[in-house]
Amino acid sequence: MKRMRLNELWKSGLSAVVFVLWNVTLTSLKLWQSLWIVGLLVNFFLIVILAEGIGRKLPVRSRKMYERGLAFGFPILLLISWELIVKAEILNPRWFPPPSSVIRALGNLSISYDAFTKTSLLGRPWLIPQKFAEDGFQGIWTLSTESHILTTLFRVATGFFFGVVPGIIIGVIMGMNRTVRLMLDATMSAIYVLPKIAIFPIMMLVFSNPFGEGPKIAVVAIASFFLVAINTMAGVRDIDPVYIDSGRNYGANRWQMFWHVVIPGAMPIIFAGLRLALGTAIITTVAIEFVRAKKGVGFLILYYWEILAPEKMYAALIVVMLLGALLSYGLQWIEKRIMPWKREEHKTTQETYNG
Repeated sequence: MKRMRLNELWKSGLSAVVFVLWNVTLTSLKLWQSLWIVGLLVNFFLIVILAEGIGRKLPVRSRKMYERGLAFGFPILLLISWELIVKAEILNPRWFPPPSSVIRALGNLSISYDAFTKTSLLGRPWLIPQKFAEDGFQGIWTLSTESHILTTLFRVATGFFFGVVPGIIIGVIMGMNRTVRLMLDATMSAIYVLPKIAIFPIMMLVFSNPFGEGPKIAVVAIASFFLVAINTMAGVRDIDPVYIDSGRNYGANRWQMFWHVVIPGAMPIIFAGLRLALGTAIITTVAIEFVRAKKGVGFLILYYWEILAPEKMYAALIVVMLLGALLSYGLQWIEKRIMPWKREEHKTTQETYNG
């Protein structure tokens, strides 16, 4: 064990030395301009080796902090690299503005208000007390419609909800009933492969107001539905037969079997489908806002591309990524609360790995 720790320490030290020498050599010989991709790839692998060596030497109590450091530290390192590459004029700053410019543009978007379109990125939350005093909750709702972020979140959340609920119900029925599965499987497989943005014109024909929120939300719901339904069906079908036999041996009736065996057994696969559906809902919403919208983060991305304001376009892209990360984190938080046994399994696995 002591020899193993010494080997890990030696590898970490060697990778750190190689990392420094590699970057000093490229800088002194002025090779970054021509070999910047190779330089970054080599730096990445050296950082991975160094991080793995540090991780193996850390005590169990520091494991969580170490993982968070990797999760947040690597994106920061990427941003620093991007900034340095642009400053060194390896990338054209007009088309690839440095993160510092993008952050300034994001700040400007957050506080600016477009008087022509009567919209802004965050809305004008400082006017909430005034609007509430004047028009009550209707005033607050009207104020919230100014926000591009809230508009996109409304479309994502509403479409996700109306797609997930029937998706779970149909998926459970298909997983438990072979006849229903045979009837719906081929049809769902055929519709699933259609690009969801291609369904948007059909939804515009279906709804009485083709330019309202109905068609947009419907397409997001359809995109979410198939992913959740397919994953739920797979989760129900792939439940370990041991769980079913155990439930029968304990005399569980159909309702008890469904609620205490089928649903908990399929829950991990259902949440995997929910995570996929959430990402698809965001992607579909942004794509629809490209095509037919005057509000929303997707509209901002296309608008600032059209007027050649790349720093604001990147700022809007960052907003989409932040929304995706926050919504995914929220879904994972719900998953941990609904499935506490998964937390225990993860904890046991980590202890085994570190032990």
